[in-house]
Amino acid sequence: MSGIGEKLSKIFEKSTVTTYLIGFGYSSMSTVTPMFVIIINIILMGHFLKFSSLGVIERELFSCTVLYIFIFALLTCAPFNSVLSKYMSDVIFEERYQDIRPCYYLGMLMNLSFSSLLGIPFCLWEHFVGKVDVFYVFTGYCGYIALVLVFYSMVYLSIAKDYQRISLFYSIGMVWSFFFSLFLRYVMKWGIRESMLFALMTGFYLIAFLEIAIVKRYFTKNSNRYQSVLRYFKKYWQLVVANFCYILGLYIHNFVFWTTDMRMVLVKTFVCNQPYDMATCLAMFTNISATVIFIARVEMYFHDKYKNYSEAVIGGRGADIDIARTEMFRQLSSELMSLVRVQFIITSVVYLICTAILLRLGFSNLTLRIYPCLVAGYFVVFLMYSEIIFLYYFNDLTGATLTSVTFCLVTFLGSILASRLPELWYGLGVVLGAFSGFTVAYFRLRYMERRLDVHIFCEGSILKPGAGTQPPGKVYDRIQKIGSEERQDG
Repeated sequence: MSGIGEKLSKIFEKSTVTTYLIGFGYSSMSTVTPMFVIIINIILMGHFLKFSSLGVIERELFSCTVLYIFIFALLTCAPFNSVLSKYMSDVIFEERYQDIRPCYYLGMLMNLSFSSLLGIPFCLWEHFVGKVDVFYVFTGYCGYIALVLVFYSMVYLSIAKDYQRISLFYSIGMVWSFFFSLFLRYVMKWGIRESMLFALMTGFYLIAFLEIAIVKRYFTKNSNRYQSVLRYFKKYWQLVVANFCYILGLYIHNFVFWTTDMRMVLVKTFVCNQPYDMATCLAMFTNISATVIFIARVEMYFHDKYKNYSEAVIGGRGADIDIARTEMFRQLSSELMSLVRVQFIITSVVYLICTAILLRLGFSNLTLRIYPCLVAGYFVVFLMYSEIIFLYYFNDLTGATLTSVTFCLVTFLGSILASRLPELWYGLGVVLGAFSGFTVAYFRLRYMERRLDVHIFCEGSILKPGAGTQPPGKVYDRIQKIGSEERQDG
């Protein structure tokens, strides 16, 4: 249940090149392993099942199915996960562990209901209009629901900081998926496409069941208090907007380019833009190390400063509070600057390697022309997300919402503009959106730095709010008191 910061601190104690490499590898295994094991598994399944022997339409149909499963599972989980994370964090802080199971069950019901209602019409269209066979459509739908369960349950394990177990479950699920695909193809004689999709779906369900089992093992009691969870959605609606707009902003530029002349339409259902989507994927991978670096450094350094400030607020002197606040924001600035410097070096190196070898690996010239602008955009996107996390630390939900909405809206409008520009500037919408969101978050952090004392000590009310008749506003009648004293003296 403890975080990775303690182990990372021990690893980095010697401050040698070897320990830095070990620390980077450990933090990578603890944070981004889930994504990489899925990608590696799909590549291995494609190699051993001879996926390249299929026709273009069949290959693209499988690719679009997996793409849609991931994108829309993330989008349908986004409105729920942030509020449920907040509720679970508060419950753990108050040591009301019996309230976690009601949160888990109710959130799962809401998330699955919402995701199912969006997925069913699409699958019906895919079968009746696109003429895709029922088995393939149903397998894709089950894979989508399974991934919704996976993403949902990950929230609870992430709050518990059990990153290593998450990575282990993904590894187990994908290993099972790989060997099961071989069994379906070479023993059961299924088709290549069906074997890969069905095996992937069962792997997702295995991951989900393992996550559900460990959540139920951690939290054994059930208070059956469900209304308090629903009240959190009303109270913290800004979290719903902020998280959903951020996730939508990551993909909304793809949706814009799916409407251009470059798009590909499969079975009258799936729409994609292969060169742009591939360039987007490469740009995200080029900058994915920012997530690892940020999580590791926040766990090791900033969290302690934040904890010291919180303890000073609870029982320290005014001077102690001022010192702790100054050190906390100094550390915050240091972390952002360190992230910019380190990630810039990594991004530059990875970019140079990619431009040198990707063309030889068969990537199209169009993809490589789109790639540079998107690399710059996602570089700023991950910096902006780091600022959003810091805004969450200070409970500045307004700032987080403004940042995410600005990012999503400017990315959408900028992508419409960029679609009319030369190919080199197709990623301009992401650059403009990320930079706009980064600017908003930066000024909100500066605002919080100046007004943190007001935010901490002047929020809330002294008296407990409640419903009832308002008492009279008049507290003291000076004239009557003087009159009574005069009568008494007389």
